[in-house]
Amino acid sequence: MEIYMVGGAVRDTLLGLPVKDRDWVVTGVTPDEMLALGYRQVGRDFPVFLHPETHEEYALARTERKTAAGYTGFVVHAEPDVSLEEDLLRRDLTINAIAQASDGRLIDPFGGADDIQRCVLRHVSDAFSEDPLRLLRVARFAARFAALGFKVADDTLLLMRKIVVDDEAQSLVPERVWIETLRALGEQQPACYFDVLRQCGALEVIFPELDRLFGVPQTEKHHPEIDTGVHVMMALERAAELSADTRVRFAVLMHDLGKAETPEAEWPRHIAHEQRGVALVKGLCQRLRVPKEYRELAILASRFHTHCHRAAELKASTLLKTLEKLDAFRRPERFEHFLLVCEADARGRLGYESSAYPQAEIFRLALQAARKVDIKSIVAEGLNGSAVAERIHKQRIAAISSFQSTD
Repeated sequence: MEIYMVGGAVRDTLLGLPVKDRDWVVTGVTPDEMLALGYRQVGRDFPVFLHPETHEEYALARTERKTAAGYTGFVVHAEPDVSLEEDLLRRDLTINAIAQASDGRLIDPFGGADDIQRCVLRHVSDAFSEDPLRLLRVARFAARFAALGFKVADDTLLLMRKIVVDDEAQSLVPERVWIETLRALGEQQPACYFDVLRQCGALEVIFPELDRLFGVPQTEKHHPEIDTGVHVMMALERAAELSADTRVRFAVLMHDLGKAETPEAEWPRHIAHEQRGVALVKGLCQRLRVPKEYRELAILASRFHTHCHRAAELKASTLLKTLEKLDAFRRPERFEHFLLVCEADARGRLGYESSAYPQAEIFRLALQAARKVDIKSIVAEGLNGSAVAERIHKQRIAAISSFQSTD
């Protein structure tokens, strides 16, 4: 029986990064022997065990053989005769196919340590193309390590394109796509995830609504970068600088989907793209089983982001109506998230990356002014329900109007 630390823990140690979780591979042992040693089995598709004291995962060395389409179409072989090298061979990237023995010795049959030095994300073997989930994993690692200078190897991109051409990407289940995408949105440079998926052709299959934005022009006066897809990626970069909240980042990603629906005859203007985008956001969220809180913020961002950009031009009544539609009085945290989305959108333009965004403060001050209306005193006047609501509405408009006149 031999035990080796494997995967991300070894990789991150070599990169000088904090190790969050440790995974282990065990060779030369049977499941019954693991149980006899006090380990608790948790794996269904292949033998994975929890250590009796540390509760870390220990997996028996295994091989996999492709038997059907998709990322679940594999037969697993986990027996004492499976070597460590055979187990490492089935892994996705060389930087994840390094093991460390108990004496600190590295077992690195595929040059993962060298690829770490070269900052290269490279597949271990041609079997890489058998698992479509690796499209998402490689793109996610690209987002994670982009700040360190990592790039996907050209030959690995070719295999990723083969997965797409072979229609394997179609077999990815929505829940898994969302899990990997959510993880990518939490990385330091999430735009790299979508860039890699686009390079290999997977964006068109998995996120067609986003892929269609590339090549759609915008008015150069307001968008010097012109291309809508480029703008959305730039806005996502700004969102990653402004907030670590993945809800904000996802909403930024979704905010301009409606521009893909603009008839070419109307380019580069995109009148009413906000409302057109709402249906696309709803469709994407339904397809990928996106959680409600992500979906709601994304819909609000699509529908109202241009309202926020025009904050200084809006009438008091329109400001209040927008605040009400945003449910800002009851959902102040989500309102702040919305303002961050709008700021990322405004700064996600060529030459505007560091620009101020005073429109957000106008909306905050408008909400603050409207909140000062004394609702209790209005109720105490003895008015009926509809009259109370009307009085509150009018006084809030007056409060916002007063704020605007003194601003």
